Parts: sequence; C-alpha cells; structure tokens
Amino acid sequence: MLPYSNFMYFYIMILVLIPAIVMGLLGKRIKWYGLPVSLYMIYLTFGNSKQQAKFLILFFLMEFLLIIIYSYVIKKFKQKWLLWIIVLIGISPLIYSKTSNIFMHRELGFLGISYLTFKIIQMLIQIYDGYITKINIFDLIYFILFFPTLSSGPIDRSIRFMEESNKALGTRQYIEYLGEGIYKILQGVGYKFLIGYYIQKHFINILLLNQHTLGNVVKYMYSYSFYLFFDFAGYSLIAIGVSYILGIKTPENFNLPFISKDIKDFWNRWHMSLSFWFRDFIYNRFVMSAIRGKWFKSRYTASYLGYMINMITMGFWHGVQLNYIVYGAYHAILLIGTDYLQRKPFYKKFKNKTYFKVASTLLTFNLVCFSFLIFSGYLFK
Repeated sequence: MLPYSNFMYFYIMILVLIPAIVMGLLGKRIKWYGLPVSLYMIYLTFGNSKQQAKFLILFFLMEFLLIIIYSYVIKKFKQKWLLWIIVLIGISPLIYSKTSNIFMHRELGFLGISYLTFKIIQMLIQIYDGYITKINIFDLIYFILFFPTLSSGPIDRSIRFMEESNKALGTRQYIEYLGEGIYKILQGVGYKFLIGYYIQKHFINILLLNQHTLGNVVKYMYSYSFYLFFDFAGYSLIAIGVSYILGIKTPENFNLPFISKDIKDFWNRWHMSLSFWFRDFIYNRFVMSAIRGKWFKSRYTASYLGYMINMITMGFWHGVQLNYIVYGAYHAILLIGTDYLQRKPFYKKFKNKTYFKVASTLLTFNLVCFSFLIFSGYLFK
C-alpha cells in the first residue's frame, strides 16, 4: 500500500496516531511509541511486496552496521580516503537499484531507497567531521525508519531529528504542533488529491494521447509543471503534518517556487531538503576543497565545475535515464549562467527595478517549466 495514496491508508494512519496525540497532550515523549508505529506503517507499505520488503531489510541491516562500525573505527583511524570508501559502500545499494533496470530489465530495490541513502550518507560525513560523536541505537533506528518521510522525504538531518525526538514538548507547544500538523495534512490533501488529480485527469492524461505538436508540447509543459508541484508539495505537506503530530518538526520542502526571481532563488524554494543536502554535502565540500587545494586559478571555475558535478549528480539520483541526466545538466548551465550574469554591471544597475524583477521572475518560471518538460521524459518518447 503506497503511503498517502488512498482512504484506507489514511484511516489506519489516523487510528495509530491517536495514542501519539494523547501522549503529546500529556506532555510525554512520543518517540517510544513512534518507532513501533513506524515499523507497523512500514509493514503496511511493504507487506504485500516480498521483494521490496527483503531489499529494505537487507539495506537497513547493512547501513545500520556501516554507521555503527564506522563510528568506532574513526576514533582510532581518521582518514579521508576511508570515508570515501565507506560512502561508496553506503551508496552501493542505490547504484545497484538505479542500474538494475538497464542491465537486468527490472528495477530492484524498494520505495524510498534514494531518500534513506541520503540520510545514511549525511550521517557518515558528519561522523567524519566530528559533529556526531556518539550513536544511540534506538535514536539511529528511529531516524532511519521514521515512517512519515521514509518513501519520498523531506530529508531531515540526524542531529536535529534526534535532539527533537528526545525532548518532551509541553502541552501548549504540542497543541501548536498538532494544530499546524492537521492544517498541513489538509492542505496537502487539497494539493495532491484535488488540484493535482484535476490537472492530471483533465490535462496530462489527455495530452499524452495527442500528437506531439508544438501547441501540445507547450500545454503539456505547463500542465506537468503545475501537476508536479501540487502532487509532490501535497505529499510533502502530508508527511510534514504527520511528523508534527509525532512531535517532530520536519523541515519544509517547498516555498512558492514559481515566484522565484532567478534559478538560484528557485533552488532555495524547490524540494529544499534535497537542494540543501546537495549544497551542503556535495557543492560546498567540492568548492572548499578546490579553493584550499588551489586546483584552479579562479574560484569561479571551482564554483562552476561544482555546479556541474552537483546538478548532474542530482540528475543521476533521480535515475539513470537520459531525461534525468539532461535535466541535471540543464540546471547546472542555468546556475552557471545566472552567476555569471549577476556579476555584470548591468545586473547590479537594474536588479532593484520593478520591471526587471517581474521580467526575471517570468523568465525563471518558463525556464523552470521547460526543465520539468525535460524531467518528465515527454520529449524523449
């Protein structure tokens, strides 16, 4: 049963959340109940798919042991090359899952493997950086298997998650969490099952049956862009809302992305938990290493190469199909172009003008919509 996909899932989820609400209103820590609930909801999701359940169990055991072993090894042997070997081991199930469709003509893995992998990798890197020095077994299991965000994010940070899960909210604060959580769930349902469903049924499904004329391509581009936003933002809102009810303030994932003033601003508003993950653990680390090591004469070269590595990797994270890779490269080019233009005198002269802001927002919106057309695979059929 896919998470947040039908009435029965919501009905069962509401029932299992009732004790959590009672605990929260009484000022008790919910995490002791949150893990059993997560395990049950995971069973509900994967119980009818033995293959996915098997891969999830194997993945969890492997990654759990990897974190535990590395947290002990690093105390006596801290080497960067060892970190990269550990990270490669950590992402190997994801690579196997993404490439299995090419070599074996079937996709192996489980729903949510991409998001869980990034949870694991950020923990491994933060262990190396010294931000994580102690591992609590219960907290680790709860963080990895926290069911509201397991299948499609948002991607939380382990330190923030564990700190919050270990504190008991006061009754007044939990009431605020509860109210905001219910509001987000209702908003997400409206986004996903009303607006998203309407766009899919009355525009996308019809356009997919029509010929690829220029007019239909343009209609599909805008329809798919709005559908993707309302469907994914709706899912994220539901997941965040359920997290709030469990006492966890999961980070926001979308912030009005279609009014972004430029592509940099867009990536601060769209799928923010993923965008910030790539920024912190790939782009920033590459650029800082390049500057410290004096790999290039100009820091802009390091930054632009960082954009290419960052966004193409993001494309591969979505899948190994050509449309995802082109999508990543396209956004890298847009980011490089934006950074280059913003350093020019004319940009600094006009950037605060109202007409310039409006034109920039409209241009960004259309560039983003075209990127979603690429992402959809519609042009590659």
